[in-house]
Amino acid sequence: MLTTTLTQHALSAPDRAAMATLRAAAAPFKGKLAGPDARPMFAALMGATPAAPGISCEAATVGGVPGYWCRPAHAPADAALLYLHGGAYVLGSAEAYRNLAGQLAARVGVECFVADYRLAPEHPFPAAPNDVLAVYRDLVALGRTRLVLAGDSAGGGLALATLATVAATPGLPAPRAAAVLSPWTDLALTGDTFDTRAAADLSFTKEMPLGASARLYLAGHDAHDPQASPFYGELAGLPPVQIQVGDDEVLLDDAVRYAGRVQAAGGQAELHVWLGMGHVFPASVGTLEAAREAFDSTGSFLRCYLA
Repeated sequence: MLTTTLTQHALSAPDRAAMATLRAAAAPFKGKLAGPDARPMFAALMGATPAAPGISCEAATVGGVPGYWCRPAHAPADAALLYLHGGAYVLGSAEAYRNLAGQLAARVGVECFVADYRLAPEHPFPAAPNDVLAVYRDLVALGRTRLVLAGDSAGGGLALATLATVAATPGLPAPRAAAVLSPWTDLALTGDTFDTRAAADLSFTKEMPLGASARLYLAGHDAHDPQASPFYGELAGLPPVQIQVGDDEVLLDDAVRYAGRVQAAGGQAELHVWLGMGHVFPASVGTLEAAREAFDSTGSFLRCYLA
């Protein structure tokens, strides 16, 4: 069955005003959060996501990979959400993403492990997907029989690449579903929206940080490798996928084209495009109505497949 649903969400008046403020604040930094030197600034930016009520966070190691468990009260012991943080494979950490992942864990109602996969340039491809697969295998071994994946930006790409890797691994149970925010699915950077959304994007240009980060991460490896760019992978037989993406971001085509390929392969993709929104806008859940609505939608989607 070919199933791709597209929902386009209008920009509300309060969000229009809030986005104008966010644009003004982001303008001096557009294209500048790149390279390892930007890690402290990026950590502060992502750490500003408000914590969800009722979520406790604890440092832990799963599959030899450090990270954080984000736990709602009374969560079932057999279910888990594996969250993969963004940061263009160079920035980001589980600690900085605890609050964002906790927002999702609260809505899904299951424990969420945020993996601190290794970053480039210290650990180039395929260190990140190898770490994620090790975490996934260990979650299965620990009895988490109901698993879902989520991630944003580079982490969204990792989540989608992991879907295909698990599907191609005999004997490894598949996750029930995946939900991704503004996923980076094509490290070859071939989408048209790198040009058509260049002015609208709050944070990114094609080169900075994306092109520069892709080179650090790939370290000469082919950008078309499906483990690095899930857009080029075998997408038949994957679990259902939900994608949330802003209309004002250069990675819009990475979301839209990936959803189209899932449809062409006979899979199920639910695509939500939010007018006037930027990259990983749900991180602004304390400010934007759209962020809260997107998180609520993602929580409902994942709960449906964990039932």
